Amino acid sequence: MNNPTYEERVKALRAHHEELLARPNIIELWGNGIYDRWQFPVLTAEHTPLEWRYDFCEKDNPHLMQRIMMNATFNAGAMKWNGKYIVVARVEGADRKSFFAVAESPNGTDNFRFWDEPITMPEYGEPATNVYDMRLTQHEDGWIYGLFCVERHDDSQPNDLSAAVAACGIARTKDLKNWERLPDLKAKCQQRNVCLHPEFVDGRYALYTRPQDGFIDAGSGGGIGWALVDDMANAEVKEEKIINSRRYHTIMEVKNGEGPAPIKTDQGWLHLAHGVRGCASGLRYVLYMYMTALDDPTRVIAQPGGYLLVPQGEEYIGDVMNVAFSNGWIADEDGTVFIYYASSDTRLHVATSTIEKLIDYCLNTPQDGYCTSASVETIKRLISKNKQKNTK
Repeated sequence: MNNPTYEERVKALRAHHEELLARPNIIELWGNGIYDRWQFPVLTAEHTPLEWRYDFCEKDNPHLMQRIMMNATFNAGAMKWNGKYIVVARVEGADRKSFFAVAESPNGTDNFRFWDEPITMPEYGEPATNVYDMRLTQHEDGWIYGLFCVERHDDSQPNDLSAAVAACGIARTKDLKNWERLPDLKAKCQQRNVCLHPEFVDGRYALYTRPQDGFIDAGSGGGIGWALVDDMANAEVKEEKIINSRRYHTIMEVKNGEGPAPIKTDQGWLHLAHGVRGCASGLRYVLYMYMTALDDPTRVIAQPGGYLLVPQGEEYIGDVMNVAFSNGWIADEDGTVFIYYASSDTRLHVATSTIEKLIDYCLNTPQDGYCTSASVETIKRLISKNKQKNTK
């Protein structure tokens, strides 16, 4: 049998890639009633455009090798834009450097395709070694803001090549293509997982923050914070209060952080967040929800006990095991909510629910009683209620 020609190999490669991009997604059966999981990831490293990875000049690349390999696509901000479901994904190359890239879908659950080129994010001050995990906010001031983590080496520890410092990078755009970089958020400590509230509060911009003592460790940082700033073009955290605290022996005892910008409903603001606890295999990241009052986004009015979503099956496996993380969701006009979550810092998935279901979940799921006896009593009350129903 003759060896295929270069053109035939390229044609087969493109056909294989198109088969992946066009693959229909399927709802998994027998979920928890709160949301539906979908069978296939919506983005993987293999979804990235072939032109990002291959040199298609036969003379320069006769063996059709990947010249630039991609490692992961995950932790994506999300929004509805011009009738399309948009994610701004964290794409990580084989060199460990992350960058942002836009992918769009006609329906939010499959057929995601990247735009032709990654985002060119302007630098601010000292160039960042790495940028990642963008939260998108369509603010009432007319701008689309992207807040993301900026990582630089901690030069106070020159001999420690793992020492790093984190800051909140800020950029804004009108079209998701041309970005204006603003100064990094000024704060008294390192900041990660910062998210912009979509509305003015008392005439000021409102930020959900996550103060921490070190690059990884929250230290004395008490949980999800709240700060008001006068100007996003010169944002500075002068006063900060914790609105959602960490607590011993919970899903958020090590740290927690706001996910995407909250969704406004007629009964309150819906919040999606991540919680972290330590276990024998390392840190376990899960997603949870809480609600705050419409007239005061800092006042928690409901918080279901435990997690909303955890890694399941193959989602447990990846570069950083046992991690579910989300910084993007979309509330559609019909009330459908698309929750974009990453598993194990490797790939991006979607789960779908509705505003009605998520409000029901928040308002009617028992809170954490913070001890075994309280948990048992909560279960017994539900058993008793079901017994009474069955005897009627």
